[in-house]
Amino acid sequence: MPPDSDTGDSDTGGFDIERIDEVIHGRLRLGIMAFLSTAGAADFNALKTRLSATDGNLSVHLRKLEDAGYVAIDKRFVGKKPLTTVTLTEPGRTAFIAYLDAMARLVNPTS
Repeated sequence: MPPDSDTGDSDTGGFDIERIDEVIHGRLRLGIMAFLSTAGAADFNALKTRLSATDGNLSVHLRKLEDAGYVAIDKRFVGKKPLTTVTLTEPGRTAFIAYLDAMARLVNPTS
């Protein structure tokens, strides 16, 4: 293997920037995934408050995660009030764990 051009090391171990999931890597999307990884599900307003996001910004990022299959979004009415619930899917949980593993390898490539 040729030396790493940035460090001069001949072995980069587990360092592979390509393993970082771009869908999760954005600050707000990462926050959504981290919150849901422990909560499992949350309503839109709870996420918005917890992440200090605007309605529009949160909606855009949730849509991107939903398109990737990482979250499921359920929109319904409770009485006359709309309620949007976001749930982390199993593929989303798997992707989040893989993301965390890839980040750990970036900061400690020998592990």
